[in-house]
Amino acid sequence: MSLKVILVACVAAVALADKAPVHHLPPVYNIPTYHAPEPVYHARAHYKEPEYPTVPPKYNYNYGVADGYSGANFGHSESRDGYKTEGSYSVDLPDGRKQTVKYVDNGDGLVAEVSYEGEAQYPEYKPTYKPAPYHAPPKYPVY
Repeated sequence: MSLKVILVACVAAVALADKAPVHHLPPVYNIPTYHAPEPVYHARAHYKEPEYPTVPPKYNYNYGVADGYSGANFGHSESRDGYKTEGSYSVDLPDGRKQTVKYVDNGDGLVAEVSYEGEAQYPEYKPTYKPAPYHAPPKYPVY
């Protein structure tokens, strides 16, 4: 009996597998086309060349800062007449000295003279705070 069931199952499998498989061709898509838009440029109606001064520059300026709260103390002054530029600036340095730079430029390069007033001070560092004391964490009983 079981041989008959197996034989019928084999015949049914061969009968179902008798049909050739159906393969469909992949779909055909058209290549997308892209046309870049024409560039749009709106030029000014009337372009006017910039006008540059024909007179050589001439100026004087200076400034200074003396802030007692922050301790900032610096300044700068400069004068220019054509190609000749002269000036100086000074600043208080953190080591207690005052640095002064005087410079001159006649159109052929900058010449600077650096000078220092006072003597450098390097006081011993003394912290103004006390670290918090260390307390070991409490020991809890283990159960």
